[in-house]
Amino acid sequence: MFTKILIANRGEIACRVIRTARRLGISTVAVYSDADADALHVAMADEAYRIGPAAPRDSYLNVAAILEAARRSGAQALHPGYGFLSENAAFAEACAASGVVFIGPPPAAIRAMGGKSEAKALMERAGVPLVPGYHGAAQDDATLVAAAARIGFPVLIKASAGGGGKGMRVVEAEADLSAAIAAARREALSSFGDDRVLIERYLTRPRHIEIQVFADTHGNAVSLFERDCSIQRRHQKIIEEAPAPGMTAAMRRAMGEAAVAATKAVGYVGAGTVEFIVEGTDFHFMEMNTRLQVEHPVTEAITGQDLVEWQFRVAAGERLPKLQDALAIDGHAVEVRLYAEDPARGFLPSVGRLVHLRLPGTARIESGVRAGDRITPDYDPMIAKLIVHGPDRAAALRLLSAALAASEVVGVQTNLALLSAIAAHPSFRAADFDTGFIARHPALLPPPASPPPLAIAAATLAVLDARAQTAHVETDPHSPWSATDCWRMNLAGAQTVHLRAGSDTFRIRAQPQADGAWQLDWVEASHVAAALPGTVRLDDAVHPATVVQDDGRITVVIAGTNHAFDRVDPLLPPEAEVAGGGRVMAPIPGRVASVLVKPGDTVTRGQPLVVLEAMKMELTLTSAMDGAVKAVRCAVGDMVQEGVDLVDFVLEPTE
Repeated sequence: MFTKILIANRGEIACRVIRTARRLGISTVAVYSDADADALHVAMADEAYRIGPAAPRDSYLNVAAILEAARRSGAQALHPGYGFLSENAAFAEACAASGVVFIGPPPAAIRAMGGKSEAKALMERAGVPLVPGYHGAAQDDATLVAAAARIGFPVLIKASAGGGGKGMRVVEAEADLSAAIAAARREALSSFGDDRVLIERYLTRPRHIEIQVFADTHGNAVSLFERDCSIQRRHQKIIEEAPAPGMTAAMRRAMGEAAVAATKAVGYVGAGTVEFIVEGTDFHFMEMNTRLQVEHPVTEAITGQDLVEWQFRVAAGERLPKLQDALAIDGHAVEVRLYAEDPARGFLPSVGRLVHLRLPGTARIESGVRAGDRITPDYDPMIAKLIVHGPDRAAALRLLSAALAASEVVGVQTNLALLSAIAAHPSFRAADFDTGFIARHPALLPPPASPPPLAIAAATLAVLDARAQTAHVETDPHSPWSATDCWRMNLAGAQTVHLRAGSDTFRIRAQPQADGAWQLDWVEASHVAAALPGTVRLDDAVHPATVVQDDGRITVVIAGTNHAFDRVDPLLPPEAEVAGGGRVMAPIPGRVASVLVKPGDTVTRGQPLVVLEAMKMELTLTSAMDGAVKAVRCAVGDMVQEGVDLVDFVLEPTE
């Protein structure tokens, strides 16, 4: 077994690998970019080395810098994690040339199965059913357009060299094909260093079921059963579970045998995942990921195995810890991915500081961030994975809902409310879902609602407490001006608190009570409230509530839902309305990947203007109306901040 390994990755996967290595007594080496100098995985490792600037191509995709860190540290082996260089055959060869063991499959297997096109061709020769598509080497536009026309719309464009929804586009009509191909190529090149794509028929009601496989250098290969990864947004998984609901023993055996056969056919070694598109009882090979998957914890939960430990042992030349007959399924596990993103804005990533982060002790937590860390536009915006395990699916979903209700994140927008809504949805609980589940259920993303009385009361109590603390700190405590009992001559003592929550404003009259509580009155509401440690007493009931204050904003967290309030000074004039119809601004920080117009161009409503790249995804900004471009205020390669003007234009004159 190795005594020192380097982890060529970041975030939660690096932390995950470090935990198993530490349990086995293996010393760990982390690498980090400038953006990650203070990251959790750096703090957890035994030593760490800088490998470059924030941009992945200059750091986590910088082979020379990573191998130099391995040389300097004396690491015997290298774990690539997932994403970045984990499925790069040339990198695996470079490790071997440097005398470092690559904890993953041999380069030939990565080439055979890591590239989607090559894998599909191999499976086609082996007789495994495929979704109709084009997986050829020719990548010119004419070939791809002709292939799409032959397959029939809608089609799915996918990056050949990677996964995770990067470089993936659904195209409904031929008129949109060229732009989608160009966008997929750019995103694939940025995420995987390879701009090749494939095209296949887009199935409208499929389930995404994958088989976890493992093989050693002694000719053994096993299936560790399946995972259902059908709940997705932007073609990226957000909920995974094992075993797959409704899976029969016969179908599990057939899919497992097919996956193991594919594994043996290419001389595979280590952890891999064979992914299938499933409709009814028919399954079609989709791709093979030649690495550990983000969702591997659900497989660990139902099998009782540590797959990272298996990776270490196989890479060190040992046999698989268990063969097929010794493996069995125990219970049901579900994983959710908690992201810093705004579902109401098309799942745009949300950047900023994690002012407050509290995750439940009732779930397994895989995270690479802490309270106080920043979510930057440089990398995937995952905050954490929450994994629950129960004796059956119903029990696991109850545990999941409870864990989500106990999760608290303040400082960035998250998908927490969406995850909770999915977990509680009757169709999801009945296992009636496919990859289009979120799109078909818009009620999962309800419009913003007014805050409940409990949240208003908690925010008001926070303001009153802050006033009291300020009075006692800044003045003589014996002075009558320090008193906070609201005393008035000939009048009932009271204070007024003004709060704003979204488009709602509240004027709350607060009158102190003899027992330390407050009588709170606002339009159509009257309550007696008191703040207690971690809770708020509202009338005759006590409710858990967390109050977080940061830079003048008060966030009240109740059962996993955030209610944000701003203090309002009634003596200030109202903020001026700003007209933004004649400009396009950056909705998030990012890098300008493409500028599609120039000054003087005539544009129409919906026409693409600028493509931003942030958090390994592309965002196309379009014109909100017909007009003419007046100025372009950005260039390809520019790093822009949220709210910066990118394009100015004048409206088309009307008669």
